[in-house]
Amino acid sequence: MKTESFNQSLLDYLQRSPTPFHATANLVESLKQAGFVGLNEGEAWQLEAGGRYYLVRSDASVIALVLPKQASLAETGLRMVGAHTDSPCLKVKPQPERINQGYFQLGVEVYGGALLNPWFDRDLSLAGRVSFIDAQGNLAHCLVDFEDPIAVVPSLAIHLDREANKERTVNPQLHLPLVLAIAPENSEPKLRELLLDQVRQQLPDAERVLDFDLCCYDTNPPALIGLQRQFIASARLDNLLSCFVGLQAMLGALEQDDSDQGMLLVCNDHEEVGSVSDSGADGPMLEQLLARLVPEIEPRQRMLANSVMISADNAHGIHPNYSDKHDANHGPLLNAGPVIKINANQRYATNSKTSALFRHLAELEQVPVQAFTVRTDMACGSTIGPLTAARIGVPTLDIGVPTFGMHSIRELAGSEDAYNLCRVLQRFYRG
Repeated sequence: MKTESFNQSLLDYLQRSPTPFHATANLVESLKQAGFVGLNEGEAWQLEAGGRYYLVRSDASVIALVLPKQASLAETGLRMVGAHTDSPCLKVKPQPERINQGYFQLGVEVYGGALLNPWFDRDLSLAGRVSFIDAQGNLAHCLVDFEDPIAVVPSLAIHLDREANKERTVNPQLHLPLVLAIAPENSEPKLRELLLDQVRQQLPDAERVLDFDLCCYDTNPPALIGLQRQFIASARLDNLLSCFVGLQAMLGALEQDDSDQGMLLVCNDHEEVGSVSDSGADGPMLEQLLARLVPEIEPRQRMLANSVMISADNAHGIHPNYSDKHDANHGPLLNAGPVIKINANQRYATNSKTSALFRHLAELEQVPVQAFTVRTDMACGSTIGPLTAARIGVPTLDIGVPTFGMHSIRELAGSEDAYNLCRVLQRFYRG
């Protein structure tokens, strides 16, 4: 079945993407295989009609672009899908080494709004980007992944905290440092030396590590689970699932080859911490690309007026054990279709016109659609949708597949929803 093949590719992407850097590199590899050409922001561009291009910034954000073959962008506009490459996690501090009670530990910071309790008692590894000096004295950078479980955050035994199941709280500074080893006598392990060994496996002439950007991750692989394999369990479903779906939808639309529609996929970093960065959705990356595509103001404004953005980010499925946390009429079910996300205070960018467009596309694909709005007495999260809409001024809507355990170290989605969302987005891309 197509769904099974799609899900296996999704699981493979999730497994190979423990950090935003790896997630972006893997997206780029798929784009290259599909004939996309990389653009360098520091060079002049010679773009061709019908061309396929991609742009990477800060190694963790990517934009893929398909130009119309005959029509102008001012006429067709762009069908755009947006997602984000980052996920809540524990990140290693710049000077993390510590010896405590004879154990070698690394200090960490909490990135984003992570659920902290699920990080305890997991088989953890480290991955990320390392900057180093090579034998010629040049500054270079590469991605590393220890792959093996090399760390753990052990829980305190219930015998030492009898109220643990009622009121245990987590102090990130005191309770989350990683345990890596029993410290050797008369010496203190150095993280940069361990990273240098990892870099030299790829680049033997590396001489000295200067800095790093490392994430912790659970080595338990993604899986299809449940009595009838109806669920996808994995880290980073929020929001690598949407990155993967967006890319597959674009590539699928290109295979149809019956449309002259401009297409764009943007996968930004830093959504989980507010998107304010050079490569975040509240930064200038997308705006600057659009300005270079159409330098003149009047045709660029026409292009934007004819464009639509779909922000794809996971939605909260109604939890059978916590159903009171949902509005009774807005409880999305897993495997019951993608979710249109609506908020009266513009925490989501959806309006009735953009929502109707998505419903129409879904009807054409015979895909069911659900709606989500948060309980009126609860605060609502947000996405890149409102930020992107405000920065570039295009009609926008927020959608996503329903999930459980969002921002946990392991999240749960339905095994049919990602594929069905891909079908709708593929129809959207074709114009």
